Amino acid sequence: MTKQQHLGWFLARGFGPQGWGHPYLEWNYRWTDPALYQQAARELEQGGFDLLIIEDALSLGNASTIDLRVRQAFGGPKLDPLLLAPYLFAATSNLGVAPTVNPAAYHPYTAARQFASLQHLSGHRLGLNVVTDTGSARHFGTEQLGHDAAYDRAEEWLGGIRDLWRSWPEGSLIADPAKGRYADGSLLDPVQHRGDYFSFDGPLNNIPFTDGEPLIISPGGSGRGLGFAGANSDVQLALAPLDSASIRDYRARIHEAARQKGRDPADVTILFAVQPVLVSSAEEADRLVAASANPDDAAIRYVAERQSSDLETDLTTLDFDAPLDLSVFGDHVSQGSIKRLLGGYDPATTPLRAMLAKQARLGRINDRSGFVGTAEEFADLIEDLGESADNDGILLWGDLHPVTVHRMLDELVPILRRRGILRTEFGGGGLRGNLSDF
Repeated sequence: MTKQQHLGWFLARGFGPQGWGHPYLEWNYRWTDPALYQQAARELEQGGFDLLIIEDALSLGNASTIDLRVRQAFGGPKLDPLLLAPYLFAATSNLGVAPTVNPAAYHPYTAARQFASLQHLSGHRLGLNVVTDTGSARHFGTEQLGHDAAYDRAEEWLGGIRDLWRSWPEGSLIADPAKGRYADGSLLDPVQHRGDYFSFDGPLNNIPFTDGEPLIISPGGSGRGLGFAGANSDVQLALAPLDSASIRDYRARIHEAARQKGRDPADVTILFAVQPVLVSSAEEADRLVAASANPDDAAIRYVAERQSSDLETDLTTLDFDAPLDLSVFGDHVSQGSIKRLLGGYDPATTPLRAMLAKQARLGRINDRSGFVGTAEEFADLIEDLGESADNDGILLWGDLHPVTVHRMLDELVPILRRRGILRTEFGGGGLRGNLSDF
């Protein structure tokens, strides 16, 4: 029997200029208007998607790369996804929405109160994509932390928020008009937190959740990031080669991290992010792949500019024909992003041009060399990973633009539903219910 899987959408550009750099910009949607996102969110829900994760970055990066980040809207501008979430909840009934949040930007008490409010207002459909970074400290007047210390702060932050959410224990909310009693304040936990990074008191001015706390999502792939996920995450946003062996290996590492923290590995849903290029025929897919085999200088430079934004390091000033000196990357740069740039090459002996060219080349879904193919071929891949690697599901990666959504889903959704992979109805119970339906 075909395994049913969870599907989600990762809004990789964040709450930014949807459609920029694509012909469908001429549809003339305003990216600052919620109607664009509401229309696309309704389509995702109609298609049976469980959740939408909205990327975010607090900072435009260091002074040397700000222009690279905004020139083609790779790294900014970005508005606050937490404030977009209520508009998406209002437009949908079942879709979970997970804005990205950074502990550097929210005091735990404020965060706990705002997130609890959204959880209630949304019918318990809120997720929180918790990320760490070290480059935004200057915006908040705080100390710039190292990679692992930023995770330590995030762990303390999240633990404090959960303590505040739980400061109203079972039985404290009475709400009985006949008794004339709304709550029993003597049962509330005062929550006196004194930690390495935060100091605050409770209890939270909140009421208990009826369908569970907001789901915690994390994207970290480092050893410390996987440890954070094992201890805290309900959903792991995963990046890995989409072959059975890689999927099984990644899942095993997340599950082991969960076991080490005393959790049931089944409580972590692992979703692998992928950006397929779906075309109408195998012949068209072959043509696209062949055309990308020998990228020209313009294609190489485009990849370099895009990578410069992600890495907060101006690669365009480097000699493309020389090996890459890793010392150009500051401590704040994601090790996962550097690893993706290297693409398995030895930076001491491989010209930067070869690394950039590898990223410019496309591959076919049907031979597992890439993600260009037909909807049927992509469905084959999803089905195979569910059967051979026990995969939980897939996060499609792209703008939250109606044209992008339709281009990706018009053929794919019917195929997945005919095969029994994609849900046809929701069971209720909010976002947590979505992920526990099967």
